[in-house]
Amino acid sequence: MNPVEIEEAVSRIAEAPFNPGEFPFEFLQAFGNRDVTIKRLRKDNRSDVPGAVLQRNNIHLAVCSEGQVAQTLNLLRESPKTQSAKARFLLATDGVTFEAEDRTEDEHITDVFTHLADRFGFFLPLAGITTVQKIKNNPIDVKATSRLNRLYVELLKENPDWATEERRHDMNHFMARLIFCFFAEDTGIFLNNLFTRTIQTMTEGAMDQTHEVMAELFRTMDLDTRNDDREKGGVKSWARDFPYVNGNLFSGATNCPKFSKLARTYLLRAGELNWAQINPDIFGSMIQAVADEGERGALGMHYTSVPNIRKVLNPLFLDGLREELEKAGHNTQKLHALKERLSGIRVFDPACGSGNFLVIAYKDMREIQSEIDDRLKIERAERKSVIPLVNFYGIEIRDFAVEIARLSLLIAEFQSDEIHIDQKQARLNVLPLKDTGHIICANALEQDWFDVCPPQKGSETYICGNPPYKGSTYQSAEQKADLEQIFGRRTKSWKSLDYVAGWFMKAADYGQKTGSSSAFVSTNSICQGQQVPILWPLIFGLNYEISFAHTSFKWANLAAHNAGVTVAIIGIAPVSEHMKILFSNGENGKIIRREVTYINAYLSIGNVKVVTRESIPISKILHCMDYGNYPGDGNFLTLNFFEREKIENEYDFVGKFIRPVFGAQEFLKGLSRYCIWIEDEDLIEAKRCLYFSKRIDSVKNLRNISNDPSLNKISNRSHQYRDRKKAKEYFIILPTVSSEKREYLPVDIKSKNCLTTNQAFALYDAPLWNMALIASRLHLVWIGTVCGKLKTDFRYSNTMGWNTFPVPALTEKNRADLTRCAEDILLAREAHFPATIADLYDPDKMPDNLRAAHDRNDEVLERIYIGRRFRNDTERLEKLFDLYSKMIAKKGGKTRKKKDAA
Repeated sequence: MNPVEIEEAVSRIAEAPFNPGEFPFEFLQAFGNRDVTIKRLRKDNRSDVPGAVLQRNNIHLAVCSEGQVAQTLNLLRESPKTQSAKARFLLATDGVTFEAEDRTEDEHITDVFTHLADRFGFFLPLAGITTVQKIKNNPIDVKATSRLNRLYVELLKENPDWATEERRHDMNHFMARLIFCFFAEDTGIFLNNLFTRTIQTMTEGAMDQTHEVMAELFRTMDLDTRNDDREKGGVKSWARDFPYVNGNLFSGATNCPKFSKLARTYLLRAGELNWAQINPDIFGSMIQAVADEGERGALGMHYTSVPNIRKVLNPLFLDGLREELEKAGHNTQKLHALKERLSGIRVFDPACGSGNFLVIAYKDMREIQSEIDDRLKIERAERKSVIPLVNFYGIEIRDFAVEIARLSLLIAEFQSDEIHIDQKQARLNVLPLKDTGHIICANALEQDWFDVCPPQKGSETYICGNPPYKGSTYQSAEQKADLEQIFGRRTKSWKSLDYVAGWFMKAADYGQKTGSSSAFVSTNSICQGQQVPILWPLIFGLNYEISFAHTSFKWANLAAHNAGVTVAIIGIAPVSEHMKILFSNGENGKIIRREVTYINAYLSIGNVKVVTRESIPISKILHCMDYGNYPGDGNFLTLNFFEREKIENEYDFVGKFIRPVFGAQEFLKGLSRYCIWIEDEDLIEAKRCLYFSKRIDSVKNLRNISNDPSLNKISNRSHQYRDRKKAKEYFIILPTVSSEKREYLPVDIKSKNCLTTNQAFALYDAPLWNMALIASRLHLVWIGTVCGKLKTDFRYSNTMGWNTFPVPALTEKNRADLTRCAEDILLAREAHFPATIADLYDPDKMPDNLRAAHDRNDEVLERIYIGRRFRNDTERLEKLFDLYSKMIAKKGGKTRKKKDAA
């Protein structure tokens, strides 16, 4: 569920005759509860209040007799079940009025029942949606989107030819015209609800003529009142009150799709809303999906919150403008100079969607100009915007989003005029429409950015946005082709890059000729693992640097129960002596801002460009880590529990040839798996077992026909895994991939009788304190940064992660302390036998004693590094990069590389 779907569902409840018995269940369904959940609640309702329904962790709601709403809400409030079930919301209604409370936010609302849909935003957390304040307090954007969506679907049903690719632009342009007309009549641009009133009056009893009436209105708004166009055009008398609008919005074809009775109803209902209240930054994002059938179910999911947009725009250039304003004080000359500078700033979003970044940039720049005008004591009636919409550029691949972006900028300009000049002047300024932003419909990675936003002498250009991410695994053939066009001639490894990397590269290329600065929201994966040495040397090679960054944080949209993707914000600019700004997340959501001299490609301050693979540990005290044994056996030498039992029951001598074997899944989930392990001198004895003999023959056949030359060579050794590594006493094991949800990398020890496959790494007969390092938060942070991830999981690498891990010199006492920490972790786990590693390291179920053992391990290790605990992961990384750069410098350059075992 998303906000638009929820609003539609709640609207249906509010408009229908009130059904006391069904209301609680209909309300819960409106917020995304499935039929099976509702069925369970009907059977097993734990509420202790008559007429009420209780959903644990969510809501306690009750239907009562008329006039008893306040008393019933109090019963819910005082109910012991409300407390024990941790219900966040309380709701009581008699079908005439309702009252509700959010116990988490300590908020209370009351209203008539028919206004329930107007208050749906209050209850959005029921659907797992983090409430957006603008939706909560002013749901017009969602209601408008909802009604337009229903109108759009009905029009396409009535006019299937308008749904074709050939007519898609016509339909999108028609919807943009509608939105402008609704907005215009509610803001006084059109007087007295002129548009909706005319449609209603002229089509009463003649609904099949709605499209003709509308076409005449659109034609009229394209005819200039300042000459005799209208007289020549024979404008109908009932259309003459409409002003000249144009600005390309009403130029061109004026024909409209035909309206059914239901479509006309949707149109008039949309006109009932107060469109003056819409927020172009949120409304545009929600409405852009209306025109895309594939995205209609995702209405509202493109929303980028204003605070997140400002995390990009403020450090990119807005903070600099504000600092200049502060320095100018009331100096008239400096204020005029800043105003002149404002007029020349160009903002370019090459993945602009519905224009959110451009709209916020425009609004905030108008705020700055308004403050300048205040200080210059310019009367409001004499003020004019010096920030033209033609200075805002965009590229967007979806046609309708382009239309909405242009319209959103017009709305933003009008609303800014209302705020910073006055309402009357705003209306006078708006018509006829001027040129809006230079926003084109194109593929931004194919399009030449110089054609869209050509260099302009004396202007500043800032590039920004939130481009599509798309990891390498999920890219279409067309997206792969886009990246090849950009990176193909620069690097052979471009196929491993996220799609967003294309925008960074094009921004740096554009900046080489313009000196522009850029900032994008990006998946943090382009600053982790294998992508770093592919992308960032190319950007740094163009004399660009990371000028500011916001380290990883969750970026959620308006979809229900969407945890969001982990992103970073990265600004790049030509190399300069200016201080760089590094933002990170502190406690309680506080943003920590620091000025630093250098930000590396991993978004840390260590002065290292790229971490490269190492064949042996750079920390000489570390034991070598190797990958497990690659079987190359087609699973013929591998046994499950039942196969082992059967063979051992039939042949009493085979036990010595069967060993437990561990890959990642066996290690994490405690699964039983075994392998046939035969030494050469024991082959004759082992083949007395018929099962073994048949399996050995199968391995030989498999290796003979294999396309892997390394297997062809050992077909005569078909009784053995390709690799034959084993421990003398024990080995430390860890999986190649581990869930990002775990707070520590899972690591364990296994006896010499056990073996491991290539789905895990092993340190054979290593001192136990090596395990303490791997089990630390410090090591997890390093792995997550330099190794990167497979999908969303940590992807371990011995050559990139372990061999590059910087460890200071350890005293004998340090080693003894770390050994004891490793032992304590193992003992803590034993207390919970037979719980698996996966069970023990589930962050929601991790036992207290195990967590405490890990905490002690972190305490001991971190004191070795800096004499105290690190404050956060940012500080951990900074220390590690600092130590890494010193160790690399000391060893005198790069070491010989070998292929990564992972």
